[in-house]
Amino acid sequence: MQAFPFRFCHVFVVFAAMSFGFISCNDGETLTMRGSKRINAHVKALASDAMQGRETGEEGEAIASAWIDSVFASQGLSVRGEVGAFQNFEYKPHPPMQMHGHGDSASMGMALVQAITGKNVLYALPQEKKRWGVIGAHYDHLGYGDENSLFRGEPEIHNGADDNGSGVAGMLALSERFAQSNQNKSLLFAAFSGEEKGLRGSNQFCKTPTVPLDTIDYMINFDMIGRLRGDTLAVYGTGTSPRWMELLEECNDERFIFVPSESGVGPSDHTSFYLEGIPALHFFTGQHPDYHKPSDTADKINVEGIVRIVNFVERLIQRLNEQEDWPFTATKDQDEESTPRFKVTLGVIPDYLFSGVGMRIDGVSEGRPAALAGMIRGDVVRKIDTVLVTDMMSYMTALSLFEAGSESDVIIERGGDEIQMSVIWD
Repeated sequence: MQAFPFRFCHVFVVFAAMSFGFISCNDGETLTMRGSKRINAHVKALASDAMQGRETGEEGEAIASAWIDSVFASQGLSVRGEVGAFQNFEYKPHPPMQMHGHGDSASMGMALVQAITGKNVLYALPQEKKRWGVIGAHYDHLGYGDENSLFRGEPEIHNGADDNGSGVAGMLALSERFAQSNQNKSLLFAAFSGEEKGLRGSNQFCKTPTVPLDTIDYMINFDMIGRLRGDTLAVYGTGTSPRWMELLEECNDERFIFVPSESGVGPSDHTSFYLEGIPALHFFTGQHPDYHKPSDTADKINVEGIVRIVNFVERLIQRLNEQEDWPFTATKDQDEESTPRFKVTLGVIPDYLFSGVGMRIDGVSEGRPAALAGMIRGDVVRKIDTVLVTDMMSYMTALSLFEAGSESDVIIERGGDEIQMSVIWD
């Protein structure tokens, strides 16, 4: 949807309507209760319709960035952008499909595509010790449904409560806590935009950093931390320092069950820092059927789960800041040769936190092969024709063997029983 011009009076009205984002607490309330209320208020503010889905370059992003700026400022942090707290970046999106072509027509199409401007919001707690830790979370989302939307219907606001209102709320909770404590290391809090467009904001920061990259010891990224189920927490980038896993376990008073991934490369902003040789972790509570849909709303957020993650990461940062440095290691990332290529799909969302045998289904798209065959959320795919499915890689390998229109027998496990279904691939 086309952006509306940015108007101060409109933003003033929105901020008045969002006064719940700044809450007062009675003296008798515990720190945990205060943290829960504030995190809940932050998620509701970011995921409100007034933010219009926070799409990069649109009015919703401008409203969200101004709101985040005001929250950071109220905590007493110092601006660390290029113009005050802000760092702008530009990129050209892919041209519309009707502009694709050859020769002069293709060049004309590219020329018609205007650059989009987004902005990061950067605040810091500078200390005497000029070594930095970075805590980041992207605040942009899909607006009324950009090309990354998985929703099939008329344009509708994608509020992005989990993706990534949850991560921003967690970061703001940490910045508030550290603003009230004494640390011996400088901390930069970065609300990135353009993540949904290809890590644009974090890439820009690493190209034109507002603190020297060689003084950054680590980066911690919150992206989709709002759907904690039980005690299972995914941690990506554990191989980017040889000491991450040991420290994670030492700080694990919350008794999380970690699902670690060593690779420093993934679909979130920690990747930009890893590629600059900076140890980086990404915390994540898993996919769900509301991913990149209008149904990703604030009422579905596990606020207490966010509090637990914030408590854990606070301890982690305190320990990190006691270190003189934090060693970096490059990770072995899957390349194009080792990743199976496939032309078909079941039309499901895998449960990436599933640690059992097979591929557990966390969501099923209507009208796609899995739904037409009768599969439901919670089913575990165990076999496709003659291929045993033991994990995500074997599942992807199986998909690489089939063509659209062909038929396969799929064995799934449901409630302890094995059921055979017939699937026609698309």
